[in-house]
Amino acid sequence: MRFRDRRHAGRELAERLAKEVEGPAVVLALPRGGVPVGLEIAKALGAPLDLVMVRKIGAPGQPELALAAVANGDHPELVVNRDVMRMAGVDEAWLEERKARELEEIARRRRRYLGDRARPRVAGRTAIVVDDGIATGATMLAALRAVRRAGPRELVLAVPVAPPDTIARLRPETDRIVCLHTPRDFVAVGQFYEDFTQTSDEEVIAALAAAPATGEEA
Repeated sequence: MRFRDRRHAGRELAERLAKEVEGPAVVLALPRGGVPVGLEIAKALGAPLDLVMVRKIGAPGQPELALAAVANGDHPELVVNRDVMRMAGVDEAWLEERKARELEEIARRRRRYLGDRARPRVAGRTAIVVDDGIATGATMLAALRAVRRAGPRELVLAVPVAPPDTIARLRPETDRIVCLHTPRDFVAVGQFYEDFTQTSDEEVIAALAAAPATGEEA
């Protein structure tokens, strides 16, 4: 299975979700690539679109080696790889300092994308967490746990593509997973798209502005 682009993937997901989701919902996309996918779902369900933002914390001197990930929200969630933390020789004080720094960056980016727009309410709704695909699932794990703490009625993970072992690891964190394609020959998310051009900040802002409005704020 290959998708033409992220919006095509979103429409395919929306078709599945429309048959399964009942009651009020909110779509929470991981920027930037998850936002065009999430927009199609939000439009199909008549649901508000918001962001769940995750920042990776890399090991000192090895920024690509994920030591932890932090997700935003009223209750920020920190997921730590303790093995990497021990190997890197860092302590809790270092981790807390980096967590605070990344949360500041998340807040800055949220202001850029959404201005002072209030968050739609998650509590009591079906929360649909969306990305354009998942590889290892480290950042998605932080996102799901942050959203769970907001008290949704049901927590749904919706992605076009992810390897089966990643889906298996994330399943206990959700109430339901909708994944259109779980290939065993997975190498990277981009291999399943004809057009995987990077989503720009401007495209994120436009997608959020085009999403259905809601009168129920957090």
